[in-house]
Amino acid sequence: MAAHLSSGRVNLTALREAGRRELREFLDKCAGSKAIVWDEYLTGPFGLIAQYSLLKEHEVEKMFTLKPGRLPPADVKNIIFFVRPKLELMDIITDNVLREDRGRSPQRDFHILFVPRRSLLCEQWLKEQGVLGSFIHREQYSLDLIPFDGDLLSMESESAFKECYLESDQTSLYHAAKGLMTLQALYGTIPQIFGKGDCARHVANMMIRMKREFPGSQNSIFPVFDTLLLLDRNVDLLTPLATQLTYEGLIDEIYGIQNTYVKLPPEKFAPKKQGEGGKDLPTEPKKLQLNSAEELYAEIRDKNFNAVGSVLSKKAKIISAAFEERHHAKTVGEIKQFVSQLPHMQAARSSLANHTSIAELIKDITTVSCCCIDFHSFPKASEDFFDNLTVEQEFMSGIDTDKVNNYIEDCIAQKHPLIKILRLVCLQSVCNSGLKQKVLDHYKREILQTYGYEHILTLNNLEKAGLLKPQTGGRNNYPTIRKTLRLWMDDVNEQNPNDISYVYSGYAPLSVRLAQLLARPGWRSIEEVLKMLPGPHFEERQQLPTGLQKKRQHGENRVTLVFFLGGVTYAEIAALRFLSQMEDGGTEYVIATTKLINGTTWIKSLMEKLEPAPF
Repeated sequence: MAAHLSSGRVNLTALREAGRRELREFLDKCAGSKAIVWDEYLTGPFGLIAQYSLLKEHEVEKMFTLKPGRLPPADVKNIIFFVRPKLELMDIITDNVLREDRGRSPQRDFHILFVPRRSLLCEQWLKEQGVLGSFIHREQYSLDLIPFDGDLLSMESESAFKECYLESDQTSLYHAAKGLMTLQALYGTIPQIFGKGDCARHVANMMIRMKREFPGSQNSIFPVFDTLLLLDRNVDLLTPLATQLTYEGLIDEIYGIQNTYVKLPPEKFAPKKQGEGGKDLPTEPKKLQLNSAEELYAEIRDKNFNAVGSVLSKKAKIISAAFEERHHAKTVGEIKQFVSQLPHMQAARSSLANHTSIAELIKDITTVSCCCIDFHSFPKASEDFFDNLTVEQEFMSGIDTDKVNNYIEDCIAQKHPLIKILRLVCLQSVCNSGLKQKVLDHYKREILQTYGYEHILTLNNLEKAGLLKPQTGGRNNYPTIRKTLRLWMDDVNEQNPNDISYVYSGYAPLSVRLAQLLARPGWRSIEEVLKMLPGPHFEERQQLPTGLQKKRQHGENRVTLVFFLGGVTYAEIAALRFLSQMEDGGTEYVIATTKLINGTTWIKSLMEKLEPAPF
């Protein structure tokens, strides 16, 4: 079931198993039949730890979504609430419990499981509402790092960036440190820690303090990781704002990937039956799971989208030839061999059909086809995608970043989605180390007059986060950073790349370039540029017990865990995988993050809307 978690250098099945064990232990405390009431946000992350079959084994008979009103009828002994520690959810739970029919027999027992931590504030609130005493078990479940794939872990903390950079709330950093301590308990102490940024410094300090306070946490496991690199998201604000151009990145940009699942428009997936035309098209979105357990997806996910078509076409020929083999099977042995390969071939054909459909959906949005006979019938979306990309690439290569951009003005005038405008304006600001006051004021005025003055709080948040700000001191450091770190490459080979810049067709993610340079030749070579980027850079060493020092075999790669504090994009993950696969790279990467993000979800997490007055 979870073979894809054990396919990399680090077997992440052990982490998943630790999470399942903790869940089983809690369920077994609540003896008898059970119904779980889910905080809807948690169902996706929990699905990656335990399937319904595991819950069923532990007498979970019903599952409901947390909502106000009376709980649905269920003939069970225990009702368990799985919730995040948020006050608005406590109000709903209070309503559920108070509406419970006290006269019913037998009485049902209530329990609450806070994820990822118990909250005194929430418990006090339940106490004031008079329902705290109704809960027999009040416990916490540390869902710190969830394995998404063989080289990918995420906390799925949706507000981590906002909490850290706008609210000075370090709770998510504490959970990142706790998650790293859990990893070290399972995979050995990480001897070297490097970091860049204030949040990175906090996490490293907390890890060192936790190790000191719990001396028993020093284990005798041979270390799997050689290095931990902690990176603040605000060290590289540029990368998430740009449009990702890998296959997986574009699926996320256009449709949004949630906990490895994507929902797609159904029409491209309808089975084509002869003579039926467009009758009975499905209306439900097509839901697909995307991870490396699927052979074809593992091969194409990290490729630039322009290189995906040729792979799909090659695969189609191979599968077609494999099915043709049945005509050549003459002997019983040959027929038997063909039949034994059939399930794998059918799965491969189904996978190819799905990814061909997804590629067509993306192509409709991203490709400007000059050979369209009737230009007016051609989708406007792709023309707009191309214009948007052109402006992004001009900014990233340093063209016209210091003046009001005509395309952005036109988009505001045509009232394009606000998030698209904010992404572009923030990108321009970051590529110019802030905008001239006159340019910034012009953009703000245009946005507020067109989209409404309630967005003034959002603009304020973006300024606080360093995404949209006035240029201070009149100095633009971006050209120096761009040249020193080689962030813009003019001659990109999208088909057979030789540099990480292929993931954005020219722009090399700054965060990944820092990881690459740390491995070779080391950060001393870029000291001056590191000082231009926000926050301190540091190095810590953790002592290993005698006998656990690693003696590397000749040709054996180092393993580095890169932890993005504040979110990571699929394009950055693809770039790190590319570095892992380089023959002379010498380093393999495992990626951890507080949240998997793209520019849209990231900006959305910083948006606030003033509600109109209730009178």
